[in-house]
Amino acid sequence: MELLTIGAFAKASRLSPKALRLYDELGLLTPARVDPDTGYRRYAPEQLERARLVAWLRRLGMPLARIRQVCAMDPGEAAGEIRAYWARVEADTAARRDLAAFLVDHLTGKDPAMSRTTAPLALRYAALSDTGRVRASNQDTAYAGSRLLAVADGYGSGGALAGAAAVDALRSLESETVPAGDLLGALEDALGRAEQAVHGVASPGDDGADAGTTLTAMLWTGSQLALVHIGDSRVHLLRDGELFRITHDHTVVQSLIDEGRLTPEEAASHPQRSLLMRALGRGADSTPDLRLHDARAGDRYLLCSDGLSTVVPAGDIHRVLADTPEPEAAVRELVDLANASGGPDNVSCVVADVVAQA
Repeated sequence: MELLTIGAFAKASRLSPKALRLYDELGLLTPARVDPDTGYRRYAPEQLERARLVAWLRRLGMPLARIRQVCAMDPGEAAGEIRAYWARVEADTAARRDLAAFLVDHLTGKDPAMSRTTAPLALRYAALSDTGRVRASNQDTAYAGSRLLAVADGYGSGGALAGAAAVDALRSLESETVPAGDLLGALEDALGRAEQAVHGVASPGDDGADAGTTLTAMLWTGSQLALVHIGDSRVHLLRDGELFRITHDHTVVQSLIDEGRLTPEEAASHPQRSLLMRALGRGADSTPDLRLHDARAGDRYLLCSDGLSTVVPAGDIHRVLADTPEPEAAVRELVDLANASGGPDNVSCVVADVVAQA
């Protein structure tokens, strides 16, 4: 069968000659023949299918290393890998959507801290942390104040100190005056201080070198809550009787769910369900999710460590939040539910109600 010149093959495959030369060098699309004297490349017509697949995958934005893996798979397996890749892209895009909206509002002169309500709002809150029924010590930290809500779930030999240090580093936000247009920036700066504080606990050579923590916190502005989230603690919002989860776990099993490789039911019993992909600690990926939430009177927020969410069904959490008017009673009942389910882990809860200011 007659071989195609690189120009003809490029036209048929919709890849440029420059791209074809690069893919040859990377071993992704090797020519059928290379002239030993001129180095001129020629391709077989049957290579067009692979070349077109490469072109389509590049249009999706897939990295070359992953394209190489896909091209080595049988069609069914390759389809699953493409599906998994695109699910990951959509998850990453969703995580950045709110930040993009905030930036658009900020750059067009819209005041993100301006209340969309006619009545001034305030928070009514409570926090509770408990060791549980199995662990010897409590590595969780829960905090609730007039402007700051936070939960940290420490890990490693110095986990308790790491979690406490992270939350303490944010507490200065309670008294700081934050410019309206720099709300998320101030929260991200405070996160940097929290990361340094955790690194101070997890010093190389110390017993606590493996220490780290998750961190999920919300900063109140009077009309909005700014969220920073790293790890697998969670935030839920009860609004108009419906319960919404507004954070995304940074865990191995959640990434497998996002990619369609695991169902939520399978994740609940997966041996690596507690393995974090992001955290505050030495060597950890500390990239945060940052979001803004407009508040309404009647909203109720729950921040909790995984000691609650892994053992108490969502329906029971919903019932407690909907039926228990006082935040102090709500956090106590949620902790009691976790302990009644065996209390295998430390459990921490913060409940905050958005109320009309008296």
